[in-house]
Amino acid sequence: MTANILVVDDLETNIKVLEAKLLKEYYIVYTANSGLKALEMLKTHKIDVILLDCMMPELDGFETCKRIKANPDTAHIPVVIVTALYDVEYRVKGLEAGADEFLTKPLNDVALFARLKSLSRIKSILDELQLRNATNTELGIKTKTLYQDFANSKILIINDDAVQSKHMMGMLSRLTSNIKIISDESMVANLINEEFIPDATIISCQIEKTDPLRLLASIKTNQYIKNSSIMMLAEEENMHIVIKALDLGASDYFIVPIDTNELIARIKTQLRRKYYQESLRTDLEVGMNLSIKDGLSNLYNRRYFDAHLPHLIDKATESSQYLYALMIDIDNFKTINDIYGHQIGDEVIKYTAKILSTNFRVTDLVARYGGEEFIVILYDINDKNILNIAERIRESIATSIIQKDLHITASIGITKHLPTDTKESFILRADQGLYQAKNSGRNMVRFI
Repeated sequence: MTANILVVDDLETNIKVLEAKLLKEYYIVYTANSGLKALEMLKTHKIDVILLDCMMPELDGFETCKRIKANPDTAHIPVVIVTALYDVEYRVKGLEAGADEFLTKPLNDVALFARLKSLSRIKSILDELQLRNATNTELGIKTKTLYQDFANSKILIINDDAVQSKHMMGMLSRLTSNIKIISDESMVANLINEEFIPDATIISCQIEKTDPLRLLASIKTNQYIKNSSIMMLAEEENMHIVIKALDLGASDYFIVPIDTNELIARIKTQLRRKYYQESLRTDLEVGMNLSIKDGLSNLYNRRYFDAHLPHLIDKATESSQYLYALMIDIDNFKTINDIYGHQIGDEVIKYTAKILSTNFRVTDLVARYGGEEFIVILYDINDKNILNIAERIRESIATSIIQKDLHITASIGITKHLPTDTKESFILRADQGLYQAKNSGRNMVRFI
């Protein structure tokens, strides 16, 4: 995913170097050479992450950060304080000012992009939570609190170095007492259950009894722990493992020796991300008001979709992101009802809804549009990826078995929002794509 990054530094050379790195990775970069200019820029630009140098004249990074976090319009934007390597007191000062993260000079590319990726995802999820709260307010429904109590968080440490693990537990006890330590992979199954589902998991790259990457992969398939934020603990010589781990789905990493303030800041970032993701999932699974939830599919209903879509269109327009609509219709649904009965028809609806809810991001809007028709709105994606996603959904539905002699298929229409579109024309074009898919023989995807 791309993101809008604001680089704030009073030295032009530092700005140019960092800007070149970010542009190479396809980030959209804004720059400011003072704290005051950065504050002015935040009034007119949508920013996802701020990289803020701590030492600047006139208004230093700490005071700038305080002002950003004190403003309700900008408080949710992640701020990364950039400090010199040994400025430990500045890290503490940055935390007190409300900074979300630290980066040390000289900047390490792996650290830079790991942190930006993680923080921009959090910002995207938080943006969606705020949009849904806005929609709920319009519909007269209670909004979702965005406050997180870290004391209830659960942390798992997988490390066979007992001394190091105890040291980390002591650091993390400032956040929560719900910390478990295990020394190898064989102990995971005995520990992880409905009573202890970790929000964050730290895996040591130096663990001797198992391959840390294999352990990471197995965790990603564990039904209880797969949504845990995974962080790697490594020495400098293990950076090749860290890079691979980030590719496999790890969210972040630490380098030993561990700084307490850095550990706390990084863990808080991952716990926030997990909390916000679960907040969105809870909306869909159990916490949604019945007036905006479809009782059969447990997805958003047409009323909520119609109210929320304008917010998504505005967001995509403001941030110059592409917005897509997928219209999905179960093929021959009337025939299924006629032959197998409405009870089986209901099972088809619920099964299709389950496929949709588990195959899209928590930031995507998935709704039952009416009858056997579903609609999904996605942003921050491209034409190639949206086609791949639609084909994956089509195939998942086509290979499902509702009962021994009943296989189902679905047709899918896709369209991309255009600057000239109204809400109605956008959805109508997706519906026309669906119509083309039906007329082409069903069990098809058509992009118009």
